[in-house]
Amino acid sequence: MNYKINTRCLYGNNTTSSKEHFGAISYPIYQTATFAHPSVGNSTGYDYTRAQNPTREQLEKILCSLEQGYDALAFSSGMAAITALMELFQPGDHIIAGNDLYGGTIRLFQSINMKNQISFDFIDTSKEDVEPYIRPQTKAIYIETPTNPMMNVTDIAKIATITKQHGILLIVDNTFLSPYFQNPLTLGADIVIHSGTKFIGGHNDTIAGFLVVNNAELSEQLHYITKTVGSGLAPFDCWLIIRGLKTLGIRMERQQENAFAIANWLLTHPRVKNVYYPGLPNHPGYEICKKQATGFGSMLTFQVDSPETALRILRSVKLIPFAESLGGVETLITYPMTQTHSDIPQDQREKTGITDTILRLSVGIEDVDDLIADLKQAFEE
Repeated sequence: MNYKINTRCLYGNNTTSSKEHFGAISYPIYQTATFAHPSVGNSTGYDYTRAQNPTREQLEKILCSLEQGYDALAFSSGMAAITALMELFQPGDHIIAGNDLYGGTIRLFQSINMKNQISFDFIDTSKEDVEPYIRPQTKAIYIETPTNPMMNVTDIAKIATITKQHGILLIVDNTFLSPYFQNPLTLGADIVIHSGTKFIGGHNDTIAGFLVVNNAELSEQLHYITKTVGSGLAPFDCWLIIRGLKTLGIRMERQQENAFAIANWLLTHPRVKNVYYPGLPNHPGYEICKKQATGFGSMLTFQVDSPETALRILRSVKLIPFAESLGGVETLITYPMTQTHSDIPQDQREKTGITDTILRLSVGIEDVDDLIADLKQAFEE
């Protein structure tokens, strides 16, 4: 049966699992490293938790259902997921990547994958034509949409048409909108990435990552890689993410509502020079985001009038923590220059707009009047 998304956040496409586990409504945590074999040559379907575990499998089924994929794999972090993904490629391969990605992704590409002789072109996929960058060695295009932190929006279906023409993969990091608001596989992507730490988990209490794929070949390759490198998500963390997913829809709706209110308040503040939020009609990616997603999410970035103002806000917020990460129920404010993108060379950062006047907000579920009051006093402190 094709359940609607809020139902699938709880069960995936399987509502019979509690009957298989003594009626347990909360899916059991199979906190075991290994499983006994009934006899030689026979298996329960589970042999060793590094390869697979029932709690992890349940989480993967739910995530796969939400992204409408063929299979999903759960990893110990978002970066572990991307690291495993990059093992699909060989020395000499070439990848086209967005130039405004999470700083940890760029660090992995530039310090690890380039060392392993994979080459990259970093371009603005929201504006530039990707086709001239494709060459015989090109194996994939890797994008975030919206991007971290400048909120650029790339047309997924348009890029997918090009990747299919050239027989290369389209990889989309969907962390910012989550599967609740955006499903890149239905738009033509081949692989979707999530930092499960963020909106999927939603409570800032565990770290996780996901890859969701659209075919059996990719599934088989990535399961082999995951088993080999040992980066699968542990059972207890899987259970925490399963629990977090149950409220994904409720959280995303409330967080988006709050983000709209804060974005519009920031637009009126004399010390704010720019607000980057794809839900604002003046955002360059507004129409594309509206076309390919069912919402705009709760991530927004804003530019203030001076580095002194930025530092004063970070020093003066009382309710909103100055912290890395995003997507949890708590609103967080981040200074990308010294946090998420600190390892990116300054000229590279500034080329994409990440300067010492840029702040990023991950908007939570608090009462929005309290959030705005906290920002207001921080500006004025």
